[in-house]
Amino acid sequence: MSISSTHYQTLDLQPTASQAEIKQAYRRLAKRFHPDTNAETANHDKISRINAAYEILGDPQNRRQYDQYLHLSEQLEAVGFSVDAVEERRQRTEAAQERYRQQREAEQNADHQLKLWLKRVYTPVNRILNQILRPLKSQLDQLAADPFDDGLMEAFQLYLEDCKALIDKGQQSFQALPNPPSAAAAAANLYHCINQVNDGIYELEYFTLNYDDRHIHTGRELFRIAERLRREAVAAVRELP
Repeated sequence: MSISSTHYQTLDLQPTASQAEIKQAYRRLAKRFHPDTNAETANHDKISRINAAYEILGDPQNRRQYDQYLHLSEQLEAVGFSVDAVEERRQRTEAAQERYRQQREAEQNADHQLKLWLKRVYTPVNRILNQILRPLKSQLDQLAADPFDDGLMEAFQLYLEDCKALIDKGQQSFQALPNPPSAAAAAANLYHCINQVNDGIYELEYFTLNYDDRHIHTGRELFRIAERLRREAVAAVRELP
């Protein structure tokens, strides 16, 4: 046939060679042309072709497919078709299959990263935010009975201390993994929600120092914004494919 060089020719073998003979031929030629074993006969191009040939012929399944290709090329050549055209089409097919494989692998990896992020970041952070935001109204209602009552103020301060510990934990959880591109909207809402909560906690803490109602109003508004952002994060997650 007019194919310039087959893998069998590269290994100095007949197409009927056994797998054992293919392995023996590869070892003999690799030893002869590899630069690490024989500097005098080293040939980088030759050893590259030898490795490529053995990668195909050394694997029975790859060899069967290659033999089918050779057989088809012979048949097409016999009726006047160009072997070069057949080879070009085969290469295009292999390239398309490789692109598809890489795409599927990327999609599977992205899906895994998203599931991991939802489990290790989104779920614990959302739970922490709920633990901070939901009790605020009842805490403020209790304190409003008498802000100057030492017992009520101490209980409110304990709530704020718990909030600070929780938000620190939430920030650590949020930074545990990079945000998957598909969850960018949810991640952005969570990030801004955490910041609003953090600012709100410090505004409420200022009230415990000076009893200035403006800090209560500001803290309550920051928590309200944070709750809206949390809900938007939840909605963004629900819209994920």
